[in-house]
Amino acid sequence: MKAIDANGTYKVFGKRPDKAVERLRAGATREELRKEGTTAAVIDASFEVEEGEIFVVMGLSGSGKSTLIRMVNGLWEPTAGELQVYGEDIVKMDQQQLRRTRREKVSMVFQHFALLPHRTVGENAAYGLQIQGIGKDEQQKRAKEALRLVGLKGWEDSLPGQLSGGMRQRVGLARALAAGTNIMLMDEAFSALDPLIKREMQDQLVDLQSKLGKTILFITHDLNEAMRLGDRIAMMRDGRIVQIGTSEDILNNPANDFVAQFVQDVDRSRVLTASSVMAPPVALVGAEQGPLAVHKLMRENQTSRLFVVNRDRTLAGAVDEERVVAAAKEGAKTLEGILDTTVVSVPANARLSDLLWLSANSPKALAVVDDDNTVVGVIARVTLLQALAQVRAEHASALEEVVSA
Repeated sequence: MKAIDANGTYKVFGKRPDKAVERLRAGATREELRKEGTTAAVIDASFEVEEGEIFVVMGLSGSGKSTLIRMVNGLWEPTAGELQVYGEDIVKMDQQQLRRTRREKVSMVFQHFALLPHRTVGENAAYGLQIQGIGKDEQQKRAKEALRLVGLKGWEDSLPGQLSGGMRQRVGLARALAAGTNIMLMDEAFSALDPLIKREMQDQLVDLQSKLGKTILFITHDLNEAMRLGDRIAMMRDGRIVQIGTSEDILNNPANDFVAQFVQDVDRSRVLTASSVMAPPVALVGAEQGPLAVHKLMRENQTSRLFVVNRDRTLAGAVDEERVVAAAKEGAKTLEGILDTTVVSVPANARLSDLLWLSANSPKALAVVDDDNTVVGVIARVTLLQALAQVRAEHASALEEVVSA
């Protein structure tokens, strides 16, 4: 079951919204309705959010992204279509069911913190639990643990006015965590923070999500933030979702000119991953093989270095031709003594920007491994430099197009 599932969802403000939806389905434009005093905030939105996923909705002001998240929270009722939270349709819920959904399934983190100024940090973190009718001891226990998770242990008795902006936002995050809901909605949650604190909060959110497995629907107008946080991203324009995909999908295969123009200034080295530029290893050597067999494999594949793997294909090291030949001449039967165990390995999802320092300090090729330390690819230094050169060339080309337009 999907955590969130939207199918043909509309939200129209103004007179006769149902009639407006009919006109939109028949081909009327958002601008035509606007001139008549009707605002089509969300138009035919369809998307799914998997459990445990960070799903980012990205768009400029007025694109409909904040309206979308408020419908998921039940604050605004969809005009048409389906919008399900764990299989229950928001459209068909009465007020009691909506309140239960907000208490038990969905919590919200706001842009401007929304803290109660005369309540302590601990009381603010426990506020959602108080609304649910949870006992005071349990409130304090869960609030204290949530504050610990966001790095505010020891601040329970402070007032919000004594905290920095970043710390106040951590209290808002703790309140959502303490509520114990599986889904967290975050509407421009970090946009009011300065860049350094914003990056710290992004890091903390990713860390918390990996530990707790929360489903997060994150709204932002900042494309770099979307690319950094999102497992998948929905790009919105004028009320419509124009593309859904991973960061690499959107960068490499923009759905239209709007998306292409939007992503042209993104630092691709901070988005593209090792898996996007790696080459498959020409051959892998079993750790039990001897120098003669390894040298034969090197000649057949015209390479002077091969990765050595264990029987389960996990990385054991690498061997170089010069040492293999010397060992074969000495009659060695194993790779003992010539195996280079200092091979630098990187995860397949590592960003290219993170590989630069590693490659600069390791003249040999990098091994790309999956979560089980299984070798899935190789990145030679020249491959990495070529990829980065292509990134810069594409960026320069995009700038030239903008200048000449």
